Order: sequence, then C-alpha cells, then structure tokens
Amino acid sequence: MTRFLPAGRYGFDAVSPGDIIETSRVTVTAERIDTFAEMTGDRFDIHIDDTAAQARGFPGRVAHGLLVLSLVDGLKNQTAAQFDAIASLGWDWTFARPVFIGDEVGAIITVMDKRETSKPDRGILTLSFDVTNQNGEIVQRGANRLMVFR
Repeated sequence: MTRFLPAGRYGFDAVSPGDIIETSRVTVTAERIDTFAEMTGDRFDIHIDDTAAQARGFPGRVAHGLLVLSLVDGLKNQTAAQFDAIASLGWDWTFARPVFIGDEVGAIITVMDKRETSKPDRGILTLSFDVTNQNGEIVQRGANRLMVFR
C-alpha cells in the first residue's frame, strides 16, 4: 500500500515498504555547477564550457551527475517528512539523462525494504529515488541504504 508520509520524523518501526516522501525542487544554476567544479576539481569541459558541451551534442553545459545526487540528498534532508537517520551506508545510482542549467530537480523517495540489525536500537532502510526534471523526465535514479534509529 502506498502512503505519502506527512510531516514528522520517522524511525525504522514507523515506516513500511511502499511509504513515500516527495521532496521539494531545486534549480540547477551555473553558479552551483561552477562552485561544485571548484570544490571537487572536476573541470571536465562539458561542465564548464558551453562550446565543449555543444561539440559533444549537448545544447549547453551539463551539470555534474554527482552534483545532482548531492542536491537530491540535500532535498531529502530538508523535507518536512524525514527519516531518523544515523548514517548513509551507500548508494547505487544511475545518471539517466543530462541535467542542464535552469533545470529543476526533485525526487520521489520510496521505502523499498527494511531489515533489522544486530543492534536493537537501529535498522536499515533501502530507499529508492526517482529524480525528475521540471518536465517529469527521470534524470537520475537509484537506491540508498540508510541506517536509522528504531
């Protein structure tokens, strides 16, 4: 059964597979791309030069895939409905479509699975993410294993 989680903080025992959180959206700007390139040292030319991106068949500069993933993780941590997280345990991720300057991205996060740990005060959620642009196109998708309090 699908349930959109209302505002609140949700631990392991409070969620079930099928529960959903929808994030707000954020605009990808040239400033965000430039700052990410500066911070990481990733200056691959499709990210920092329109001409180079166009030479590779893109209409303009392409946002770093990891920038978009980082923005989505930030959106997850800003939603009114949040998981009572301890730590992220890993990501399995796919960059499905390029994200360009001016695109707005947001995510639907679905609880796919949950499992207990050897420690009674915590559990692990497997969350799926469908990241869309302003046109509803999937631009990234994947899964995150998140340790949460019980």
